[in-house]
Amino acid sequence: MIDPRILVLIPARMAATRLPGKPLADIAGLPMIVHVLRRAEAAGIGRVAVATDTPEIASVVTAHGGEAVMTSPTHPSGSDRIHEAMQKLDPDGKAEIVVNLQGDFPTITIDNIREVLPPLQDPAVDIATLASQIHTEEEDLAPSVVKAIGTSLGGKRMRALYFTRATAPTGDGPRYHHIGLYAYRRAALERYVSLPPSPLELQEKLEQLRALEAGMRIDFTIVDTVPRGVDTPADLETARSILSKS
Repeated sequence: MIDPRILVLIPARMAATRLPGKPLADIAGLPMIVHVLRRAEAAGIGRVAVATDTPEIASVVTAHGGEAVMTSPTHPSGSDRIHEAMQKLDPDGKAEIVVNLQGDFPTITIDNIREVLPPLQDPAVDIATLASQIHTEEEDLAPSVVKAIGTSLGGKRMRALYFTRATAPTGDGPRYHHIGLYAYRRAALERYVSLPPSPLELQEKLEQLRALEAGMRIDFTIVDTVPRGVDTPADLETARSILSKS
């Protein structure tokens, strides 16, 4: 039974700088955006739609039985795009939670999608996300790997204190790789997109810092696997290799 209180929105656009046209890149016989759509639908947590500014993407999604919503081509971020999509798909405000699932996560697991929701059972939490423990020096040192720094709340849940591209925190102990899957309370998304970019957001080039600087609470769940994002031709080949075997 699909929960009408949850919207799962997948922002997708063609104008990616490093890999133009990537939502429609073929992976094991299907466009990448369709792989993400299928996994979101299989998670069964809510109504799923692709939010795009490109008619070609919308046509591919609908041709594969999915729902697409057209949004403005001028949005500066995926968060702004899903906010417009939410307003169009749910003008009456029935959806209480909006999940932002990136359209370049073709290897994300169904479990990962489901695991983003539990922190929102706590009414004090505005935004929920995921992270996975770092186990290699390469991951530890790479600025492309965003580190989630938090305080443990017991079990696999942590309250986020900061996000950074630096290797942090220093010293002995675990470090965590942030996974860019978010679940927003509707009011939190509304507030987030109304705020101007914050100083730390601009310095680190990390949108989630806008929410922290505004005093919003982000909790994250520790999961076992990191979905491979597709940003480069090499990433695309890795995704093709993984999904051709599944």
